Amino acid sequence: MEEINNFIKTIMEKDLEEGRVKQIVTRFPPEPNAYLHIGHARAIVNDFELAKAFGGYTNLRFDDTNPVNEGAEYVDAIIDDLKWLGYTPKNIYFGSDYFEKTYQKAILLIKKGLAYVDDLSPEEMTEYRGTLTEPGRESPCRNRSVEENLRLFEEMRAGKYANGEKTLRAKIDMSSPNINMRDPVMYRILHVTHHRQGDKWCIYPMYDFAHPLQDAFEGVTHSLCSLEYDNHRVLYDWFIEKCEMEHVPHQYEWGRLNITNTVMSKRYLRQLVEGGYVTGYDDPRMPTLVGLKRKGFTAEAIKNFIIYTGLSRINSTTDADNLDYFLREEQKLKATRPMAVLNPLKVVIDNYPEGQIEYVEASNNMENEELGNRQIAFGKYLYIEQEDFIEEKPNRKWKRLSIGDEVRLMHAYFIKCESVVKDDNGNIIEIHCTYDPETKSGSGFEGRKPNGTIHYVEATTALKATFNHFEPLVFDETEETQGKSFLERLNPNSWTKLEGYVEASLKDTKPLDRFQFIRNGYYCTDKDSTKEHLIFNRTCPLKSSFNPKNN
Repeated sequence: MEEINNFIKTIMEKDLEEGRVKQIVTRFPPEPNAYLHIGHARAIVNDFELAKAFGGYTNLRFDDTNPVNEGAEYVDAIIDDLKWLGYTPKNIYFGSDYFEKTYQKAILLIKKGLAYVDDLSPEEMTEYRGTLTEPGRESPCRNRSVEENLRLFEEMRAGKYANGEKTLRAKIDMSSPNINMRDPVMYRILHVTHHRQGDKWCIYPMYDFAHPLQDAFEGVTHSLCSLEYDNHRVLYDWFIEKCEMEHVPHQYEWGRLNITNTVMSKRYLRQLVEGGYVTGYDDPRMPTLVGLKRKGFTAEAIKNFIIYTGLSRINSTTDADNLDYFLREEQKLKATRPMAVLNPLKVVIDNYPEGQIEYVEASNNMENEELGNRQIAFGKYLYIEQEDFIEEKPNRKWKRLSIGDEVRLMHAYFIKCESVVKDDNGNIIEIHCTYDPETKSGSGFEGRKPNGTIHYVEATTALKATFNHFEPLVFDETEETQGKSFLERLNPNSWTKLEGYVEASLKDTKPLDRFQFIRNGYYCTDKDSTKEHLIFNRTCPLKSSFNPKNN
């Protein structure tokens, strides 16, 4: 993996050199209400790799301060995802573990006259807040006494009030040009059972209040987040100062990375799952880490992709095909290269003995001899790709099989097509060939040149298999699709199933085994694959025009 290098790293270097911090401490703070996707992976990689670059460490903190939709299922999934990416947090914390300490900091602000209980409804609060060009108005509750605010806040905690009946707000500046500073809500009432705290609490701190305090409690030095929180930083600093936190963390923002034809909204991903548009969060078309893993992407490929895309202070977009490049680079010397035929056409070798099977030796990866060799069956009946045969040679550039032409079967012999068999509709269902026993691969034959080389599988030993091919699940908005909803931009051809054969060497394949099927692409054995029904997911095709060295 390449060394991480970005503007946040430069900031950290300076902070260490100037003595502002003694050790780099970062945190990854997911809310446990969804499965992680590749956008989260970008935060994970940068949080962990930046801290590691300076001998620091990273905490995993579950931001479970909103019990709606949060649950242990997501906690377990997030821990598994981090482990799969190869990261081990020094500590695992839960925001809910700080509820009492956070509550006491709210009491402190009330006593300092910097927080008050408000009766405004959400709609009224929006009206009072003002706009980006007009100042807000003070709530009628803003000047309640400290004693009254303390009583009301304690009653909120005791469960006296219904959801939305009251909130606790910071008293800052309703005329601030930064709308986030116009008396933001610190606590809201939610009578919902918490996945860890049960029914102990019915008031829950808002993210903008809880997050900076949690960073301070844990000794985080660099709180890294996306650019959308840039105008929240002043509020982050305000809470740290006014709550008299002993440790002072600092927030730094980077621009979001968008990926073409890729949805990274948790709300949309949930909609896809709950609406039955995908098979689940681990659907290979999903940008979730479990989906990418099932499709065949490796942790190393994802990390290299993220480091390559870098960080900046502006939002940017990269092509989804770029991720494929890093998978190919990571797997080209690791993956074995068996043969698979996805659209089979039956071949009969007329001059080969009936019932005889011989085995030819083939390299598992011609670019990496350490992966060894294997034996491939050859016999009278074979399968080749339909696209490798055409009845009449169209031109001199055609380098595959046609009637009267001769090709080499990879690792085996030359064969020459003599005739074809068609069904009643004129479709070719079988071709008849002859083979030249003097042309066996590795025999030193130096005679005529074949019209190309194609792959095959021997029919009687081949294993039936299903091949899943994927296209983007959703298309980006264009001029043609402008105004269409997210669901209207779903790709109806995002999942195609092909039925074919693989060579017998794959009889013991297990889920997540990875291969480069010769001339077809990189594949991964699916989680639902069995010995009786082999299933392979195409991770990506063999070639792409993208190369980071040219960008």
